[in-house]
Amino acid sequence: MSFSAVKTVRGGNITALMVALLAACVAFQLNASMLSPALVTMGEELNASQAAIGLSQTWFFTAAAVFSLFLPRLSDIIGRKKVLLGMMILMGVGSVISAMAPDITWLFIGRIIQGVSGPTVPLALIMLRSAVKDPKRYGALMGLITAVNGGIAGIDSFVGGYFAEHFGFRSIFWLMVVIAAIAVLLIVLLAGESKPGEGTRMDWLGVFFIVIAVGALLTALNEATKLVGGITTAPLVTSLGLAVLAVVAFMAFWAVEKRSAQPMVEIVHLRNRSTWAPLLTTTLTMTGIFAVINGIVPAFVQAADPGFGIGATQMSLLILTPYALLGWLFGPITGRLAPVFGYTKMLRIGLLGSIAALAIIGFLGLNSLGWMITGTVLLGIMYAGTVNIMLNGLGVVLSPEGNPGFLPGMNAGAFNLGAGLSFLVLPAILVATAPLGAHASYLTVVIVALAVTGAAFAASLLVPKPVNAEVAP
Repeated sequence: MSFSAVKTVRGGNITALMVALLAACVAFQLNASMLSPALVTMGEELNASQAAIGLSQTWFFTAAAVFSLFLPRLSDIIGRKKVLLGMMILMGVGSVISAMAPDITWLFIGRIIQGVSGPTVPLALIMLRSAVKDPKRYGALMGLITAVNGGIAGIDSFVGGYFAEHFGFRSIFWLMVVIAAIAVLLIVLLAGESKPGEGTRMDWLGVFFIVIAVGALLTALNEATKLVGGITTAPLVTSLGLAVLAVVAFMAFWAVEKRSAQPMVEIVHLRNRSTWAPLLTTTLTMTGIFAVINGIVPAFVQAADPGFGIGATQMSLLILTPYALLGWLFGPITGRLAPVFGYTKMLRIGLLGSIAALAIIGFLGLNSLGWMITGTVLLGIMYAGTVNIMLNGLGVVLSPEGNPGFLPGMNAGAFNLGAGLSFLVLPAILVATAPLGAHASYLTVVIVALAVTGAAFAASLLVPKPVNAEVAP
């Protein structure tokens, strides 16, 4: 077995590979960002509450977090192209089910199946790093791919809002099916195969316990949000029971990994600051920011009281499109700067800028549409175009040489865990503080988001410098 061996079937051309990887990342991103302006419409068409629709988003990110834990590692063993193809196909299947969903239950099923595509971006970055050895070139291309995570240059949010307003939410899922099919075709034709861990045995027992641990933790948090209206016996008991199960499963995972000859994750790596510090930073960042830009702000702007009462399409043009477009434009720039200026320095600058953006949104934007747009524009530059790029990049460049899929997979899990937590915690706070009045309730949510993002900045100070991925100016 050779971890450095890369078998290229087709697609030795970097441009061709980039086309395939970008298609896959675009297809994945549509699952999240395109639905943001359509959440209100989805609730109306399915006769479901916004809390239930928000929960469908949570289950998508929960599934994405779980599958992200082990699919990158599996791809090292059986083939990265093969795994990426499987993810795109299942994402298409989930989109079909969601498009045809007669009720909220079938929407949940479709979204969970779509969640298999969770580790698309890190898997794409791993494949790119296998093909591009120059740190500066890799940084720029990494920034281009990762910028997709912030939205498809704003087009996705605009199209999502337009489709939701004129054709209903189901049309969005049918569009996802088409894009997933295109991604499958391009991956087949343009991407090369690589199996750096070929011959290694997959540690399925370890996978079982870590999946149980993370799944139980997320479900426990979901149950805990039901306590917002007051402590009731059933949700409290369920939440505590699942939390205990999560702890026991993680302890079992730790024990299995210590004894396994070919563990999914070596314990020594879990203890390293280069592992837990970026994972903590990613989780906190996503928890603090994700639901704000993808749920809270769009809902506020569209609300007649206390918001500005604008439609889904106009909201997308004013809020989500500039945010995503700037993330798309700045991603390659910050990615190119990272190997020269420093990944961790760029991360911290982005986090400070994101904190400033949230402050503008909370203290000025809730009273003025102009300031709201200003805050989301700054968030597009600092979070979507900087922080998101650095966190994804650090997951790849800090990963151990002998297990290249380990940290990107765990980091993808942290992204999706944080996104799920964000859609659990922030809307729950919005409901819990409703008696204070609508304006005060939204302000409270943004203040909590500010505090969590501040904690993410503190965690970023512990992330080590990826020396091997940085070069002199």
